[in-house]
Amino acid sequence: MPLDQVRTLLAVVDEGTFDAAAAALHVTPSAVSQRIKALEQSTGRVLLLRTKPVRLTESGEVVVRLARQLAQLEHDARRELGLAHEGEPATLPIAVNADSLATWFLPALTRVPAELRVCFELRREDQDHTTTLLREGVVMAAVTSSPDPVQGCSVTALGRMRYVPAASPEFVARWLDGPLRQAIGRVPVVVFDRRDDLQDRFARRLTRGRDAGRLRHHVPSSEGFLDAVLAGMGWGLVPSAQAEPRLREGGLVLLDPRRAVDVPLYWQQWKLHSPALAATAEAVAAVAGEALEPF
Repeated sequence: MPLDQVRTLLAVVDEGTFDAAAAALHVTPSAVSQRIKALEQSTGRVLLLRTKPVRLTESGEVVVRLARQLAQLEHDARRELGLAHEGEPATLPIAVNADSLATWFLPALTRVPAELRVCFELRREDQDHTTTLLREGVVMAAVTSSPDPVQGCSVTALGRMRYVPAASPEFVARWLDGPLRQAIGRVPVVVFDRRDDLQDRFARRLTRGRDAGRLRHHVPSSEGFLDAVLAGMGWGLVPSAQAEPRLREGGLVLLDPRRAVDVPLYWQQWKLHSPALAATAEAVAAVAGEALEPF
């Protein structure tokens, strides 16, 4: 597979369209299209679905993983040989869930040595779905809830992220005249998005089978989720790192002191010898060990 064609495929995936890839590569859209067609002919596979943005086929995912690995290896080799341009950074795409991003993950990235000149490209995704981005070759590493390694990846256990059921005092006064368990089907609840089943899982455990109520607000932001609970829009499972200062200040009330939900988190990364990737993995593991509950 000619390297210029492989790099062109990666550019199309990263930029989303043939025109944007052409601009990034400083070639014409026709040249981009010809390279992709030639690559598909040489592999005998359809690699891209020509949608907007483009979507990879399973075969395309394999080639994109190769392309990203080659790009990282080339950068590391140029740096070791002294051939890298002054200030030329390494780009490291990582998938991470919103709650980790809002609490402990960014401090981990600050521990990566500055001399490595790493540019982080963070993709926010639910911890149950970050491995999809690894499998597609979109990212090189991910914080995930899955201990099962994606093909070609290694797995490191990070710890458990603890969530506590909480609500504002105003919400409790308005909606609850007894334990949450008795009212959970009729009171408003805050959820992250339509794929977030954390509150329903908690409700089923609390009631032995019933989901949280139909009155639910979808707030797809970790900070916004917390603000919605603080504002009394509903109860929700809040990361303990975010909840504890508000509990001390009286802005939140713990609805069930005996129950919490622990979500296991793992670090998955490509099996690739790269100083930038190795340093990032070390920093993430160190900070996770300080911030998360141990297994």
